[in-house]
Amino acid sequence: MTGRRRCAFSGAGRRAGGAGRSGATLLASCLLGLGLLIGEAAWAGAQQYVPMSAAVRSALSAAVATDRSPPEPQFASLTEKVEWLASMSQRLPRRWKPDFQTRMEFLKTVRYEAARAGLDPQLVLALIEVESYFRRYAVSHAGARGYMQVMPFWTTLIGDGDASKLFDMRTNLRYGCSILRHYIDLEGGNLFLALGRYNGSRGRPEYPEAVMKAWRKWEFKPPAPASGAPPPS
Repeated sequence: MTGRRRCAFSGAGRRAGGAGRSGATLLASCLLGLGLLIGEAAWAGAQQYVPMSAAVRSALSAAVATDRSPPEPQFASLTEKVEWLASMSQRLPRRWKPDFQTRMEFLKTVRYEAARAGLDPQLVLALIEVESYFRRYAVSHAGARGYMQVMPFWTTLIGDGDASKLFDMRTNLRYGCSILRHYIDLEGGNLFLALGRYNGSRGRPEYPEAVMKAWRKWEFKPPAPASGAPPPS
């Protein structure tokens, strides 16, 4: 999959982008001038606001709350940790993640935030690939931001209202994973419909199929446990 794909937006995403296009365009232009925004987002759409109960809003607010602890994901064994990080690192596009330390920090955070939201980390990596092609400062025409292309209205709805934080790696991943988990729960576990909601194209097959295809590419089979293996890390 190439990082130079043409952006494909749903009709809902185009409608949502009309009102905020000037602001999003200005932001994108500023980022481009700083050399931070490279190319177009891949399949980025736009999550849409759906009225929710106070209880759901409160739960989502708690889900995206600041966590000062370092993102240390859990693995069944040290062998799995080494193999997973090595395997995922090799699959990341090197033009966007050139140095080892950045790649490790990104992958550990993805796995940590995915587990925190009850998601498969490989699914999250697939979604990021399809949404932004791993571009931290990607901005869609509808104004969705960052790795997981989170719409700014979420920061007002369940956060502190500071949409600029969506360009922070961990904040973006936390919002994105929490929102996807919310959509999965909202759709009763139906991942196809949940992915459609995430992209603002619910009911259409193109986006869910693209994520599913990418997910298969990120598949990882944990190593078989060995006798006398080191304890989980």
